[in-house]
Amino acid sequence: MSDPTETARKPVVTITYCIGCNWLLRAAWMSQELLSTFQEQLGGVTLVPGEIGGTFEITLDGEVIWERKRDGGFPDVKELKTRVRDHINPDQSLGHLDRETSGE
Repeated sequence: MSDPTETARKPVVTITYCIGCNWLLRAAWMSQELLSTFQEQLGGVTLVPGEIGGTFEITLDGEVIWERKRDGGFPDVKELKTRVRDHINPDQSLGHLDRETSGE
C-alpha cells in the first residue's frame, strides 16, 4: 500500500464536462486512459459536472491543458496523453503513440 502523503504530492487532473451535453462517458473514458497510462505518476483524476453549457475542460494541477472551445473540440487520446506527459514527465515514452504515422 502506498504512503498517502506521497500520493498527495502527485499531480491531479480534473475534467469538467457539460451535464446537459451528456459528456460524462467521454470524460470517464479519458480519465480511464490517463489513469492506465500514468498510474504511478498521477495522484488522481477528478470528474466535475459542469453547469455551463458546452463545457469540456481538462486541467492539471489547476492549469488548463485542454478547453473544448479554445482548442477546437475534444482531444484525441494521443494529444491528451502527450500534454499530460509533457507536464509531469517529459522523458516518458508513450510507446506506439510516440511513433510517427506512416501517412496511410
